[in-house]
Amino acid sequence: MIIFADKYRPIMNRQPQLMDVTRMHDILTPHLSKIQEHVFLNSELAMVRGDHAVFSLLMRQNPPFTINDYRLGIILSGEAVININLQDRHLTSGTLVCISPGTIINPKRLSDDFRIFGIALFSNFPMPFAQGQMPSAFNGQVRDFQIPASEGDIATAKHIMDTIWQTVRATDHYHRPTVTALVAAQMHHYDHLFQQQANKLASSSSREQTIFNRFLQLVTQHCAEHHQIGYYAERMCLTERYLSTVVRQTSGTTAKDWIDRALVTRIKIELRHTDKSVAQIAEEMHFANPSFFSKFFRRLTGMPPGKYKSIG
Repeated sequence: MIIFADKYRPIMNRQPQLMDVTRMHDILTPHLSKIQEHVFLNSELAMVRGDHAVFSLLMRQNPPFTINDYRLGIILSGEAVININLQDRHLTSGTLVCISPGTIINPKRLSDDFRIFGIALFSNFPMPFAQGQMPSAFNGQVRDFQIPASEGDIATAKHIMDTIWQTVRATDHYHRPTVTALVAAQMHHYDHLFQQQANKLASSSSREQTIFNRFLQLVTQHCAEHHQIGYYAERMCLTERYLSTVVRQTSGTTAKDWIDRALVTRIKIELRHTDKSVAQIAEEMHFANPSFFSKFFRRLTGMPPGKYKSIG
């Protein structure tokens, strides 16, 4: 049996909700007596170990979601289709998953045997790396990645995750230096496999697909500051015409549509989840003036930003 997100309620055109530590506590705490054998949760981190009930609870919260923390997982069994940062991802058993701050997640369907062993490192978790020393897969250049790993690599990831799980559940006040060191080991393991995958894809992917993937990464990172294709073409050392052609041929959608789609998603998050005024958001998103900002938002969503914010 497959569980669809709209089994609970429709998700078309819904705005991302912030799924942070506070929201997760609100959702899971009333159910901890039933799921406590499979869940660990405090103000610094959360872990889930193979319990499908957690995902059923989250699916009922009306996705899509956005996160402001790092989350690493191991798909233990089953399969899922999840839209991550505007692209559908088919996740199956034996896949390592990482999502970083700013990621938009929209679960579409999960098999009833879908199980994951995962950890969320909330914003006040003492990260094990000094500024500028994060492994490259976690330094902000990549928003998310999925790695179909070998049995040996999965076993290593499970072993590290198991050790973290046992450490945080051993006492009420676990030894933070031990946990941060184990998290560092897991992040290094993921980073190593990510680099292997990137090198393999670089040698096998078509040039066009590689260009499109790089374009989408840049758009996800910089759409708030840069709305025109010229910036991305310059960053990629390509002409605007060539980049536009490659993006359309590869994805079936224009480069400007990708930029606008990412930008309006970012704007919706600011409108829905902050107290900023429309004028302030317009300025932060580098629009010439609030009027132009409002016209852009109305064209993409069918309503002015003020109305969108007021119905939140």
